[in-house]
Amino acid sequence: MRVKIGSAFVLGLVLGAIPGVAHHSFAMFDSTKQTTLIGTVTEFQWTNPHSYIELDVADESGAVKHWSVEMGSPSILQPGGWKHTTLKAGDKVTVILNPLKNGDPGGLLVQASLPDGRKLGNGPGRGPK
Repeated sequence: MRVKIGSAFVLGLVLGAIPGVAHHSFAMFDSTKQTTLIGTVTEFQWTNPHSYIELDVADESGAVKHWSVEMGSPSILQPGGWKHTTLKAGDKVTVILNPLKNGDPGGLLVQASLPDGRKLGNGPGRGPK
């Protein structure tokens, strides 16, 4: 009887953890590619479970495309040097990101070069390779 109860408990823990693992999937990003963008911050969202840099990027012809750059949570970013005041609308930044696989203008941050010259990754130890 103890084995059955123990097995049911373990099974419950495993099944309960699956949604959490699924939520943190980065399958939508192409981690084999990196794209570099230079643009103007339109919004810096310091939010849970993920922070975002909203960025307007002009192409060679001057046409502006809006990009959404996903980052880790504030608790992951803070030890790497990020603060809620790190970026503001109007700041010029260069970002390196893993682009979305579907080609939409977005990606997962690898590194940001800030207006003050600092380079910050997507948390401690999470920069370009």
